[in-house]
Amino acid sequence: MSEISIITGNANPKLATEICDQLGINLTEALVSRFSEGEIRVKVEGNVRGKDVFIVQSTCRPVNDNFMELLILIDAVKRASARRVTAVIPYYGYARQDRKDQPRVPITAKLVANLITSAGASRVLTMDLHASQIQGFFDIPVDHLYAINTICEYFLDKQFKDLVIVSPDVGGIRMARAYARKLSAGLAIVDKRRDSPEKTEVMHILGEVKDKNVVLVDDIIATGSSLMEAIEELKRRGARDVYAAVSHGVLSGDALVKIQNSKSLKEVVITNSIPLPDPEKNPKVQTLSIAPLLAEAIKRIHDEKSISCLFF
Repeated sequence: MSEISIITGNANPKLATEICDQLGINLTEALVSRFSEGEIRVKVEGNVRGKDVFIVQSTCRPVNDNFMELLILIDAVKRASARRVTAVIPYYGYARQDRKDQPRVPITAKLVANLITSAGASRVLTMDLHASQIQGFFDIPVDHLYAINTICEYFLDKQFKDLVIVSPDVGGIRMARAYARKLSAGLAIVDKRRDSPEKTEVMHILGEVKDKNVVLVDDIIATGSSLMEAIEELKRRGARDVYAAVSHGVLSGDALVKIQNSKSLKEVVITNSIPLPDPEKNPKVQTLSIAPLLAEAIKRIHDEKSISCLFF
């Protein structure tokens, strides 16, 4: 463990501290501040020469600031003669533009991958990418973890009967099927039409949800509009209690207000890949820590061991 160094920017220092606690090491101190005109200033206080450095930094809000912090931290430790630099990105921002589905649009997921590689990262450790093919955008190794085991442990403890896992769209069927298998539950799919990047219209529910406890699984909750619309439709179809399980709580706009005001939603379970607001003020939001998952992956990467046992 003395050869491992964990560094974090300002995106999610609490998660980085929890990872260090799991590993039994101290967080390597780093100054990540701003010059008077707003430029990011970085100075790594601890010695990282010859060490296996893991930089924990989600590219969450403010996205551009946190992303630039990540790039500059990578450059700093690379120039400080770190043996290997792993970018630990629990939430990979700019992932929703992963293909040219319209004329004259960028592929920002690829652009971000190029920048991380050019900055000097040796490998990337991330979780629940918006699209799995983003792994192929990198020319360096990518370890792609999933929050499914962490979330399933939570729902197994509740010992639900008549449970159905619901995919929010056709693209999420594979993950929903994995949840259904682990929780010994049924499977249903929301058939919806997307009118804009953050607005959808539910068309059909494929599967039986009447008189069932339902868990709607998704990778991201942003404004919460499409999630709430799907939940309302599930209740109209006779679902008993409706839960949501989400890997990344972007929670932009009035998403938290929608969650709290929803009479149809029982609870939303979100990991701490992105720092969330005070849970006492949001009783319907249950936060689960992915620190044990990331800590085990970091240890296995450092020891050159397989991490496939951490997959679903």
